[in-house]
Amino acid sequence: MLHNPSTMQQSWLRGTSFLGSRYAILGGAMSWLSEHRLVAAISNAGGFGVLAAGNLPADQLQHEIRATRQQTDQPFAVNLITLHPDLATLVRIVIEEKVGYCVLAGGIPDQETLRTLKEAGIKVMTFAPSVAVAQRLVRRGVDALIIEGHEAGGHVGPVATSVLAQEILPQIREVPVFVAGGIAHGAMVASLVAMGAAGCQLGTRFVCTHECKAHEQFKRMFIRAQARDATVTVQFDPVLPVIPVRALANKATEAFNKLQWQLVTEIKAGQKERRDAILELEHFWVGALRRAAIDGDVEQGSVMAGQSVGLVNRIQSVAEVIDELVSEIADR
Repeated sequence: MLHNPSTMQQSWLRGTSFLGSRYAILGGAMSWLSEHRLVAAISNAGGFGVLAAGNLPADQLQHEIRATRQQTDQPFAVNLITLHPDLATLVRIVIEEKVGYCVLAGGIPDQETLRTLKEAGIKVMTFAPSVAVAQRLVRRGVDALIIEGHEAGGHVGPVATSVLAQEILPQIREVPVFVAGGIAHGAMVASLVAMGAAGCQLGTRFVCTHECKAHEQFKRMFIRAQARDATVTVQFDPVLPVIPVRALANKATEAFNKLQWQLVTEIKAGQKERRDAILELEHFWVGALRRAAIDGDVEQGSVMAGQSVGLVNRIQSVAEVIDELVSEIADR
């Protein structure tokens, strides 16, 4: 059956109306990289930039929000990690700076965080890995959902984008649902919108842009890579739950595996609490990503990338990337 143009238009319009942007194309929040310059460029080009708070302290997050505003008058969001030890302070900064949108990632947000943001008039978006979680989040009052497939870069879930889309999009009608994971071509965006998505989120495609602050070595590795090079870490023992991380295989992957074995051994010997071990793994990735993305050490650092890295073959401006995507969507 051919795509129904009116259905696609309605879904797309739902996304752009919610985001307040010309196109329902979100920039994925990439730690160290989705800072004010890239975020503003995406929003200025008609997309919807998302600022990655990551592990930023409150004053630095405030600086990034203000710096983004200096470069764009278009809507953008701030991505906050629900496990951040100082989440309440970061939420306060988002409210004080009157950011219109907040993306909560890293787990199901607590009701107090949701209530605080919504009472301040901020639209809240969260990630949903399944229908059950999506329905729970809708009942809690989130304004929109993002479903991200296994093909994405960084921390990933176990289910492919195509399966998540088939599972969740027909079931969730109350709020807009945006799809992410392995998306780098407008034809894929159009197909997902035809299935009921309100739009799509892309991260990997925006790394190889002039406005992205990633080190040139980091970008070159993206351009050389094939889809199969973006591999996922594995969990060695259930005593230490590991959220899979997708990155280009290198010595950092080997170092992570050694650390994981060490921590498993320490937990079993009663030398370390599981929570502390999990935090140590997270700190490993934060530091390893910075070494690669900012310092350019693409061997010892973590080159997080989605499988769509195989479709990235040159450096472009953000505007060129978005124009290409929109042209490809129109061709459908």
